[in-house]
Amino acid sequence: MEEVMGIVNFEGFLIAALFFIMTPGIDTLFVLNKSITGGFKAGRYASLGVNIGVLIHSLIAAFGVSLLVAQSEILLLAIKYVGGIYIIFLGIKKLIATSPLLSNISDTQVPTGKNTFISGLVTNSLNPKVALFILAFFPQFILPEALSNPIPMLILGFTYASIGILWYVSLSLFASQFATKIVENPKMAKAINTIAGITFVFLGLQIIYA
Repeated sequence: MEEVMGIVNFEGFLIAALFFIMTPGIDTLFVLNKSITGGFKAGRYASLGVNIGVLIHSLIAAFGVSLLVAQSEILLLAIKYVGGIYIIFLGIKKLIATSPLLSNISDTQVPTGKNTFISGLVTNSLNPKVALFILAFFPQFILPEALSNPIPMLILGFTYASIGILWYVSLSLFASQFATKIVENPKMAKAINTIAGITFVFLGLQIIYA
């Protein structure tokens, strides 16, 4: 596989990142919530806010992981196995999920652009699950000897956030009442969660046994 700037299988990262981003989760709920209640403008600000939060976590992880891994190879193995297990756990949660995808949407206030951006930024920046996901996922595409360098992690973080912005902005364009009814459909929710769950479990196993 081609290795550039300490990153391995960048094409695989792009595909996996796109799939993770497209799979409905808390960020999707947030963006759809703001888009439905505040229109496309609010959706754009929400998309930017949550993904700036991803960049913040990436920055912290880049320097945190580089310092820790530089001290011990055991931590490298720990990141690998804990990361794989965590992604498998996400997959199992998707497989057993029964609630509608947008069951948490209840906001009835029309959001402003600035408030929406700040809300998305704070929500993601303070979410430990985002930090855990980045620590579990990103290092799998970085060469072991490059984990002491923060640059590969920052590149992956910027790439992930860029894909996220493009996807969520596009999603907000279609966040109408019709779109809401589709994702609230139990059969649609079950199909999406099943496909996502199987994919997450498969990716987690690949990480563990790689």
